[in-house]
Amino acid sequence: MRVLITGGGGFLGQKLACALGQSGRLRGQKIAALTLADIAAPACPDMPFPVTGVACNVAAAGDVQTLMAQPFDVIFHLAAIVSGQAEADFDLGLQVNLFGTLHLLQAARAAGNCPVVVYASSIAAHGGEEPEVIVDGVELNPQTSYGTQKVMGELLLNDMSRRGMVDGRGLRLPTVSIRPGRANAAASSFMSSIFRDTMQGDTSNCPVAKDYPIYHTAPRTVIANLIHAANLDGAAFGPNRCINLPGRSDTVAEMIAAMTCVAGAEPANRITWNPDPTIQAIVKGWRGHVRPEKAQRLGFVTDASFADTVRWFLADDIAKAS
Repeated sequence: MRVLITGGGGFLGQKLACALGQSGRLRGQKIAALTLADIAAPACPDMPFPVTGVACNVAAAGDVQTLMAQPFDVIFHLAAIVSGQAEADFDLGLQVNLFGTLHLLQAARAAGNCPVVVYASSIAAHGGEEPEVIVDGVELNPQTSYGTQKVMGELLLNDMSRRGMVDGRGLRLPTVSIRPGRANAAASSFMSSIFRDTMQGDTSNCPVAKDYPIYHTAPRTVIANLIHAANLDGAAFGPNRCINLPGRSDTVAEMIAAMTCVAGAEPANRITWNPDPTIQAIVKGWRGHVRPEKAQRLGFVTDASFADTVRWFLADDIAKAS
């Protein structure tokens, strides 16, 4: 069993690698080798099997072909340009989020072994004229370039799975909070920083109102769901291989209250409240309420509370964050 993680240098890629190392198995087989690919060669955690870090620009077809010269059995495609950056630089978003995905799928097709491909899509696939509460099967109507690029990747994944070229499964991730490390260019970045930074003694600005609803999931939960997706039989997904992952719908105020219950009052006092029209224009097009019934039937898991997320951040990531 040979496994590839694109975006392997990111926080989800590194957490996924560690989780695979702890289990040592995927799809009922022992993992023989793991490759982590990113724009710069990622760090390689200690594992009970060989791990290789590779520099690869997924926007460059030649890089991807070299990376995929030997077939992989399971591919986790996490590499992407985040939402705010894709909105600010349309061409960069196209090159990485759309053409990078196409390059990877084409290389997986050329390998000839119909590998399992777990594609990290986004809840940003929804918006616009869709209902306020998203249900399975609703027409996708993304309102950002990032969401549009992710949807195009979903369509490619579905079609190439239908044709037996890859064995795909696409997961529309809720906002992942609390992310460790520094803030990035994602429009949703504040959804982690108002918790992460304030619990680490810094100030952080919230650009939206306290009643803004966030559809979110914890890092531990999304890693479990990525692995679950790889382990499922592809036929279980049916003709649409792309699903809305389970998440929680909480307002900013409710999430802050949960943080206060776990970490005390001081972190909340470090939050500032300066509106940002650019961020608001992006995130207000997202949906805060989803009923992911198909994913729940397939055994994907949901967070019990944001208080758990805060506890997990304090246990897993606060000492590592910068």
